[in-house]
Amino acid sequence: MADVEEELIERAKRDAAAFGELYDRYVDRIYSYVFHRTGNPHDAEDLTAHTFYKALANIGAYTNRGVPFSAWLYRIAHNAVANWHRDQSRRQIVALDDGMQTGHKAAPDHVTAQREEQRLLKEAIRRLHPDRQLLIILKFIDGMSNAEIAKLMGRTEGAIKSLYHRTLLALREDLARRGLVDDDQNRHR
Repeated sequence: MADVEEELIERAKRDAAAFGELYDRYVDRIYSYVFHRTGNPHDAEDLTAHTFYKALANIGAYTNRGVPFSAWLYRIAHNAVANWHRDQSRRQIVALDDGMQTGHKAAPDHVTAQREEQRLLKEAIRRLHPDRQLLIILKFIDGMSNAEIAKLMGRTEGAIKSLYHRTLLALREDLARRGLVDDDQNRHR
């Protein structure tokens, strides 16, 4: 499989149609990553397009360094999002209507509380270091295994497990500092 992708990448250096195949393979994953970093579908679309534009413009300089091609795309997307955040005068507010669909009709106050919790969690995730944000997105949104994430991020599987554990603790501590979760579990360890 890696050989097929390497061949496709080499063709994409000379042929835009081959790059289109790479685009089709990765656009949904890159969009998902960007969306979860920005919280806005319109900005996510623009930044995803920018990511692939930059990738197309620089595909000739791409060299396989033993990590998946998608890692290169994620790095471009990360830089685009970082620049976007720097250019924003204030943080993007997550819309209340982007929450999860419930399978049953819940009381309006319950739905409102649930959406508020989701918003606060998303804000806490956005305060994490970008590598930790990527880990959360790959694990919970893309459903990737620790081994897949390790390969993509150029780390060992053990390092990913450790980063995952530290990330969850950091989220809990952030939310506890803001009085959003009870921190008794952390105090008794």
